This record gives sequence, structure tokens and C-alpha cells, in this order.
Amino acid sequence: MNLPIILKPGAIGIDGASSRYQTAPHTQPPVRRTGGFSLVEVTLALGIAAFCLLTVFALVPVALKTQQASAQQTIANQIMTVLLSDLRADLRLPPGQASKEGGNGQCGQVINGNGNGGSGFGLHGHWAQMCSPDTLWFNQQGDWLQLNGTAPAGATFRAKITFFRPPNISTSAANIVVSWPAQADPATTTPAGSVQQFIAVNR
Repeated sequence: MNLPIILKPGAIGIDGASSRYQTAPHTQPPVRRTGGFSLVEVTLALGIAAFCLLTVFALVPVALKTQQASAQQTIANQIMTVLLSDLRADLRLPPGQASKEGGNGQCGQVINGNGNGGSGFGLHGHWAQMCSPDTLWFNQQGDWLQLNGTAPAGATFRAKITFFRPPNISTSAANIVVSWPAQADPATTTPAGSVQQFIAVNR
């Protein structure tokens, strides 16, 4: 038995069943809009990032220079401490007793770090002789290289000791300046850095 097919606007009826359909313009899937950045926004973001990176890279040399200066300052302070201890050890002793300072260098005599015959820097007796000034040379690690003379190879620090006329017979006084680099004489030029200490010893 054949059933009649009834067509209605916007619907198809088959065997009494109805199935709606959409016309051609409505059969395409809806267009989805996705968020994104425009070319101008991307360009601005890259410009800001590049500026920040350049700023960071520009600070790297400054940080390295500051770190190096801090390390040199620490070594210079260590040299100053050793010199102060050495000068305090060179006391006036009764006849027949040897100084614990070590060495018997004369004013202006050149003594290297291994040949002064003692534990000190060859400054024994310089308080009384009024040696002025004495110059000691040290390497980058703060090891003593030489007393007086010109800067030896590998010298990084220069220690200049200027002895003053004591106010009385039992007191000795001196001014110590440790500077770097060793080739820069503080008397004629400004060194990269320096530490200074005045010492007065009751002898």
C-alpha cells in the first residue's frame, strides 16, 4: 500500500514521520572567532623584551668589575694586616736577643721574597733607621715578592711604608698604603684602589 507523501514548507514528511531541514545558507558550520595578537602588539612585545635584555647585558660588566674590586680590596686588607703584625713584632730587644721580625735589610736594599733569611719582610731595624719610604711588592694572591726596587714580574699590589720621626724614644710611627695596580705610584697617579693605615707602636 502506498502512502501519500505530503510536502510542507521547511519539512519533509515520510510515512507519517516528519524531519525538519534547513535551507542551504544555514547548513554551513558557524564561524568561530579565535583570539590572537596583532602584528603591532607582537612588535611592541619584542621591543620591550629586547630593551630588557640589553639592560641586563649592560649590567654584567659592571657586576664583574665590582666583584673584582671587592676581591682586590679583601687581599689588600689581608696584606695590611700582615704588615702591621710584622712591624709590631720588630720590638726593641735587650742585647743578645734576635728580632722575631726576621731579616736585616738596610734602607733601600732589594730583598726578594725567598732570600731575606727570616719570616718577615726584611724590615728589621727600619724603625730606628727611619727608612722612608719602604716599598713592598705582592702578587695577585697577596704573596710577598720583593722589598724595594722596581715592580717585579707578576706584581699586583704595592705597599708603601713611610716611617715618621717618633714623638719619643719608646714610640715608633709609620703610615702604610697598600694600592693596586702595582705599576701605579700613588705619589704621581691615582691607583685603581688603595687602603691606608697609620700605626704607632709603643716600643
